[in-house]
Amino acid sequence: MVFNWRFVSVDGTNPVTSSGIAWPVSAKQDASSRCDVLAIIAGFGAAEMTDRRLIAHIYRAARHASLVIGIESGAWLLARSGLLDEHRAATHWEDFEDFATAFPNVDLRPDRYVIDGRYITTSGASPTFDMMVELVRRVLGHPAALDVATSFVHDDLRAAGDAQVNATLGDARHDPRLVRAIRIMETHIDAPVSIAAIARRVSMSVRGLEQLFARQLGQTPGAYFLSLRLAAARRLVNDTRLSMTDIASRTGFSSQSSFSRAFSRQSGRSPSVSRKRSSSA
Repeated sequence: MVFNWRFVSVDGTNPVTSSGIAWPVSAKQDASSRCDVLAIIAGFGAAEMTDRRLIAHIYRAARHASLVIGIESGAWLLARSGLLDEHRAATHWEDFEDFATAFPNVDLRPDRYVIDGRYITTSGASPTFDMMVELVRRVLGHPAALDVATSFVHDDLRAAGDAQVNATLGDARHDPRLVRAIRIMETHIDAPVSIAAIARRVSMSVRGLEQLFARQLGQTPGAYFLSLRLAAARRLVNDTRLSMTDIASRTGFSSQSSFSRAFSRQSGRSPSVSRKRSSSA
């Protein structure tokens, strides 16, 4: 066996996922034990995980690992420990602005995953699979990596620097102008730029960009940009206790009322009702 792994937790208890399912672990993690790979897995709420003992434990454990991986929101915990300072890193596009503000010394990239020295960070579930196949390729070669991907019917491997939104684009990934346009949108959730400005940055006319979006996504650039902002808003509504005013500001709406109207039009219910239903689910 080339790879051998186990799931552990800081205190040895089974952590409960956001879906309410306890994830079984085999042992308490020993921060002083050496390992080849240490993978920190985190999901919703990682931004609020500020317990000093937890952060210190992660820092100590990382010092004894040859390779350290932050999976999805795991990058938050690595960054909070200072391990990612002056390193390139990735995080989910919905968290991009908040992460960049919280950790100005991290060179945040809107990539699917980032490998920088002995630190790897991924932006989500699918990018994590791409990253693991890449690690298999580095250790065992390309044929073995293809065998792994084929076993999981994962026939569309993407590179680290590909845009995170490729999973929703279908054939659109073959047009770099569309990918660049959506990268710009992803990194301006809180302060939207005009479609004209985006068109200029990808060296297209507004009309040309509109035709590209219509042909490959079936909607206008403005509608797609709004859907990205509302997706980020929906996560903040359902998974945080931020005020609606703060959420409106973080997702680029000029006021709480304009945010509420846009949210209600898309989801069929107001943000407050959505939060109540999410809390009672």
